[in-house]
Amino acid sequence: MNSPAKENKMGVMPVGKLLFSMSVPMMLSMLMQAFYNIVDSVFVSQISETGNELSALTLAFPLQSLMIAFGGGTMLGMNTLISKSLGRKDRESADKAAGTGLFLTLCTAAAFALVGIFLSRPFFAAQTNVEEIVNFGTVYTTICLGGSIGIFCQFCFERMLQSTGRTVLSTITQFTGALINIVLDPIFIFEKGTPLFEGAFTMPFGLGLGVAGAAYATITGQIVAALMGLVFNIFFNPDIKLRIKNLLPHGPSVKEIYKVGSPSIVMQSVGSLTTFTLNQILITGFSELAATVYGVYFKLQSFIFMPVFGLNNGMIPIISYNYGAKQPARVKKTIKTSIITAISIMAVGYAVFLLAPEALLNMFNPSENMLKEGINCLRLIGLSFIPAGFCIITISVTQAIGNPFFSLITSACRQLVVLIPAAWLLSFTGNLWAVWLAFPIAEVVSLALSIVFLIRTMKSANKEMSV
Repeated sequence: MNSPAKENKMGVMPVGKLLFSMSVPMMLSMLMQAFYNIVDSVFVSQISETGNELSALTLAFPLQSLMIAFGGGTMLGMNTLISKSLGRKDRESADKAAGTGLFLTLCTAAAFALVGIFLSRPFFAAQTNVEEIVNFGTVYTTICLGGSIGIFCQFCFERMLQSTGRTVLSTITQFTGALINIVLDPIFIFEKGTPLFEGAFTMPFGLGLGVAGAAYATITGQIVAALMGLVFNIFFNPDIKLRIKNLLPHGPSVKEIYKVGSPSIVMQSVGSLTTFTLNQILITGFSELAATVYGVYFKLQSFIFMPVFGLNNGMIPIISYNYGAKQPARVKKTIKTSIITAISIMAVGYAVFLLAPEALLNMFNPSENMLKEGINCLRLIGLSFIPAGFCIITISVTQAIGNPFFSLITSACRQLVVLIPAAWLLSFTGNLWAVWLAFPIAEVVSLALSIVFLIRTMKSANKEMSV
């Protein structure tokens, strides 16, 4: 029997303090991730006056989002299985889940490397006939997806640390990777002597690789973060033992990982499809500028959504562990605290979008038209933030407890049934600002479904935990 001193903190520490300790490091690291994503685009927007480089990065987002969907969804399944196994004191199952997760990570990275190498150009050619955008985008995604082993392994090793409560170590890997990306971006992108930000700063040295430099900076940061995560798991994570024998796929673990993770993969892949389709609606109905505005919004909103996702990542192992340990009071308190925190973060974020949109957009060297449309975009889409905070948490609750298809239904209805059709219909008004209203409309539908599914999930979980 384990002594109280050796009991995992996720089963004994006060919930508020535990959620704070688990989530804040990840929220800070997610903010760092959001910052470097924005810095990437800010530097790329300085390359030329045409804005084609920034447009290329915008159109690349659906492919990058698809990559994150497979990596994040698979690791969500692994994370949940590890936490549940540890909650049941089943170390062997936890080790098998970790080894199987790493095997699936390597397979997924290989698949996306092939996609990047062979399908990047057709992907961009299908979106625009502007040859310069196609060329820039092809270079960027070929490098990012071709070197995707870094981001996939980073996902894997960070989730192992998170599933055992070692969020500080996970944060260190994320922070280091993001910092390396930020430092290398201007060095790789610009030549020595290049004036930046309207001559306010001149590069003292640089490689002058342009868009390719942004991609190389990205994968370098990811690879370093992955290596750090591997070292931390080997030497500082006694709850999981990475063994060579466990790298062979364990059938029951694969099944359990994808039982939880596949709805998330599908859900996020639907998000990638949604972004691709919205880009086409915007380009066809308006211009490449409209799609670029949407892309800039996505970069900026990550500052608000990433902390909520960090909160989410801290919440999931707590719920999974206590669900496995059959402690319903701790599960319920974790959910309640997480929802209140997420809604508060979203409310602050919308206030910033509402009151200071011009200041945010000026970071991207915008034209007059881009600034005008961007202000409308931030203020109108921002209406969806507060209900989105509730939905993000409740969707993850259903995944962590074992009803992942509820989250899939919610996401599919929000994006495929409501968002895309609404955006398409509103585009016929000829007013770009009207298209942005599709987002709050879709979020209201998502909110209603999330409430219903959360109630059903908790009823089922209460019965399970009382047995």
